[in-house]
Amino acid sequence: MAQRSERRRIHLDQSDLLCTKGCGFYGNTAWQGLCSKCWREENQRDKQKQIQDDWALAERLQREEEEAYASRHQKAQSQAAVTPFNKFEERKTKEKSSKVNTVTKFFTPSSKTPPKKGSPSSCSTANRPSSADTDLATREFIDFLKPLKYGRQIFRQCRAFTESMAYKRDMGVEDMSECVQDFYQSLSERLHTQFKGTKMLYVEGIMDEVERYMTTRLYKEVFCPETSDDEKKDLAVQKRIRALHWVTTEMLGVPVDEEIPEASDSVVKAITDVIELDSKRVPKDKLACITRCSKHIFNAIRISKKEAASADDFLPTLIYIVLKANPPRLQSNIQYITRFCNPSRLMTGEDGYYFTNLCCALAFIEKLDGKSLNMTSEEFDRYMSGVQVSPNWPPVDGAALTQVHERLDLLSGLGERQELVMERARQLESDLIDWTDEVEQNVQSILETFEAPVSSAIDSDNVENEHLPPPLTPQVFAG
Repeated sequence: MAQRSERRRIHLDQSDLLCTKGCGFYGNTAWQGLCSKCWREENQRDKQKQIQDDWALAERLQREEEEAYASRHQKAQSQAAVTPFNKFEERKTKEKSSKVNTVTKFFTPSSKTPPKKGSPSSCSTANRPSSADTDLATREFIDFLKPLKYGRQIFRQCRAFTESMAYKRDMGVEDMSECVQDFYQSLSERLHTQFKGTKMLYVEGIMDEVERYMTTRLYKEVFCPETSDDEKKDLAVQKRIRALHWVTTEMLGVPVDEEIPEASDSVVKAITDVIELDSKRVPKDKLACITRCSKHIFNAIRISKKEAASADDFLPTLIYIVLKANPPRLQSNIQYITRFCNPSRLMTGEDGYYFTNLCCALAFIEKLDGKSLNMTSEEFDRYMSGVQVSPNWPPVDGAALTQVHERLDLLSGLGERQELVMERARQLESDLIDWTDEVEQNVQSILETFEAPVSSAIDSDNVENEHLPPPLTPQVFAG
């Protein structure tokens, strides 16, 4: 008991959850510890710098091309035979414009424009069948916007944007995320201008419905897309969690007593909520599952400790819940929320706080080692390899262990008997094949030995031919 009390507890300072820029919002490990606002600003600065560098390189290449062209032009003038001046100027203009256009196109980002309304691809895309969830989300969005002053305009903008995203399926998921986030930001700024004087919660409510409509329509294209490695990371996380099945509450310093029925019930509800995360399509609904799971965790800690839970109690318990639940596609769900959720919800509020803790829990699981559990690396390796079992596993009495060994011996004997039967069956099959071949050879040799001679007369074998009457003789009658 003393050894358990000496175990080092998992501690996470609240400042570690905040943006590293010091803006006061919650950060995210996927954004290098920044909040969505600071991350976008950093990205925009990097892109502006990249664009400036590309244009500087383009201008330098263009100057080099012009200098090379001027040098060739001077050499051509020194030659005796030259083309007429007007044709030479025409060729010079064409060559220069083609080189400049080539350099400009090289550094200009390609954009895929949607086909025209009359084209077949446009008709097939517009007329493709939509799912029941998409139709329901569209109807609910229209009903929500009907009472609003600018509802029709908002719906047209959202529908046009989602339809334009259908032509960007080949785009990387990060680029698609940036497009969606840009749309969120521009629409939010426009709504704050149009509904000036109203409460911010009113605009946030509209943005929630916009998110629900757009993410439901784009879900199949943006959740765990083929252009990303999300599926590979999901498999790695699930494999990692399965390998850590031996981790106990004592090892993590979890202050939850599952012997108490109320606490155990809260643990089961928390596991159910974090597993249900994958069944939702809208980022807000996924965050609601995380929030419910976290509240059940706080309730289990409160019941076990008979006092209010602290943040130092919450994170180890959340890690334990994730290990016990092994939620499907956890990495994909976290990335989906990070990429396509309304950014204001991740920066503040309880949803943002609990989501940040879930990201920290996943990062801890991925880097978990012996030092994290206050044990030596050799002991950690023994647990991971299965040589050493969890100390909390229930002990097995001698009679039960003896019965297990007897059953194992019986199974081993049955296995040997099955192998013997299979071997004899294969031998019998081989003997049957050899016997069939031998019979065919004997029959063939007998037929070749006693083969009867072939007679040329058709009716030579017919003994009754001698008793047949002579053939009829034709007779001529005079008319």
